[in-house]
Amino acid sequence: NLGSLALGARRDGGTRFLDFERTAVRYQPERPQRDAPLCARLRELAAEYPRWGVPRLHWRLEREGTHVNYKRVEWLYRLEGLAVRRRSRKRVAVPRVPRPVVEAPNETWSIDFVSDGLSSGRRFRCFTLIDACTRESPTITVAFSLPSTAVIAALEAVIATRGQPTRLSLDNGSEFRSRVFDAWAADRGIELLFIQPGKPTQNSHIESFNGRLRDEC
Repeated sequence: NLGSLALGARRDGGTRFLDFERTAVRYQPERPQRDAPLCARLRELAAEYPRWGVPRLHWRLEREGTHVNYKRVEWLYRLEGLAVRRRSRKRVAVPRVPRPVVEAPNETWSIDFVSDGLSSGRRFRCFTLIDACTRESPTITVAFSLPSTAVIAALEAVIATRGQPTRLSLDNGSEFRSRVFDAWAADRGIELLFIQPGKPTQNSHIESFNGRLRDEC
């Protein structure tokens, strides 16, 4: 009967009635010791880029010189429990960190976008940049479309005359979170200091500048 069937299944771990080995049920995957540095780096990247999945994390590891099979990265990603979570109003995507104190020019540049429309109704965008120390704006780039490549070109033009910044303070816009922009900043040795989503006051200098730009221009 069903009672004796269940009792027998409990006694022998289900191997007789379910036709599979007990070790298959109790098996716990273990991370090889040689994967410890890779797991640690994966956790660091997942914390820095919480919206990145396996493809982008594998791409970043390859750029850093860590050549590893994609499927192995995917396996370790699952073992570490690093799956991208759905966004929630009560959960921030970037951990709260203190903002560095700016003491000299070219330490921190704040960048952002301003959008507006022509009388014809066509929308255009302005890429704005200010030095958080001197509060001056060395460039304002205006165009109907400003993808990551256009932002990089504008920054390169400023760097050619003023030198490059130590870090960029910016929001989580798609142009700034793209692979192209991330690779450019990494090659240049520029730190990307992302604000928390929904916290524009953490980039208050550029937000204040954008408000004045709208009023005066």
